[in-house]
Amino acid sequence: MRTNLRRNARAYVLRHRRAFTLAELIADGIIHGVGLLVAVIAGTVLITLAVVHATGAEIAAVAIYVGSFVALLSASMAFNLCPLGPIKTWLARIDQAAIFLFIAGSYTPLLIALGDVPIADRLLIFVWATALIGIALKLFVPQHFGRLAIPFYLAIGWSGIIAFQALAAALPATALWLIVAGGVAYSAGIIFHLWEKLAFQNVLWHAFVVTGATLHLIAIFEAMVLSRL
Repeated sequence: MRTNLRRNARAYVLRHRRAFTLAELIADGIIHGVGLLVAVIAGTVLITLAVVHATGAEIAAVAIYVGSFVALLSASMAFNLCPLGPIKTWLARIDQAAIFLFIAGSYTPLLIALGDVPIADRLLIFVWATALIGIALKLFVPQHFGRLAIPFYLAIGWSGIIAFQALAAALPATALWLIVAGGVAYSAGIIFHLWEKLAFQNVLWHAFVVTGATLHLIAIFEAMVLSRL
């Protein structure tokens, strides 16, 4: 049975991936490299400054966010640059599961910053619960959870709308609109993720992801550090 599951998962990966050119792979590697530099360097600065300006819970939340950011880009880079084979099959699972982890990780410091706001606690529980379900599905039954994951990603990612008023009241206006802009970047990038016949579509998709993630990192930096100086 395990052999069949591995075969089905590998067939799923091969069926949904076209062979990228060398130029596309190089460009994609550069995009991931830039994203990782941003995540590691800016993330380290963010954690360091949060230690000075944030509470213990907020510092932990920021660390979770930065860790999920690094995990996402590392998993994505490993999967996209790995040649076809059994290892790539497993990396595909980890790559797609990491997206759920990163969405939940991105929400964590923003919702923790709201303090004792009931909707923040409920939304945090919802985001992590649904993300963990998504992670389990991607790790264990990816062949039965293909593109259905995309609306799932979007639903979790945009669930913060229900707490928009609380976020608007608690966060600096700049941080709030950076969060919205980052969400738009992620959502717009899905067009290229699905447009598989377009040259460099994977590069464009990851460029939108890195852009959205960077906008959110700046927003968290503004909310957790700059606004408190």
